[in-house]
Amino acid sequence: MAVLRAPAAKGKSTILKGKPAAPATLAKAVVPRAMTGNGYRDLIASYIHHNYSAHGLVVYVEISLGKTVIGKDRCIDVFVVRPDDRKAIAIECKFQDSLGTVDEKIPYALQDLDALWVPGVLAYAGKGWSKGVLHSLEASRLAAHCLPDASTLHRSKQTRELDHMLAAIFGFWDLVLPAAKRFKAKTLP
Repeated sequence: MAVLRAPAAKGKSTILKGKPAAPATLAKAVVPRAMTGNGYRDLIASYIHHNYSAHGLVVYVEISLGKTVIGKDRCIDVFVVRPDDRKAIAIECKFQDSLGTVDEKIPYALQDLDALWVPGVLAYAGKGWSKGVLHSLEASRLAAHCLPDASTLHRSKQTRELDHMLAAIFGFWDLVLPAAKRFKAKTLP
């Protein structure tokens, strides 16, 4: 089991226990030429850590959390907690760059997320989704397309769906609402 250390608020060190499959740190993801499921999980964990750790979020990978809807032990890909108020979100990560069997797993994954006792989301990316499954993902309130730029890990149009989910769970509206769109009352003559 790997132990990753990340800076935490108030000069404390946060220990993140998990099993990252790739030799990546949470500061910057290593993106292989052919993205794997574990590589995508590590990219999502790195992205959240990079953008939200300063706001009190702690990121864990490969967390055992209860049972699935069919009674198996559940393993959450990315689990994000804010210790101050104990709010959390479970994130399942699915990357599909070529047609394959992951399509068959999506309805089950969404049903399983819906059955969690904590908020959950399925983060997905890749070009290998069938049209039907992609439509289901785009229409689901439990799914968020997210493909961060691994070289910068900055928020972008490619991450905004997951950013909005994190804003809804943790109240980070100031991070996702553009200041330029704020209503300014005009004085009446």
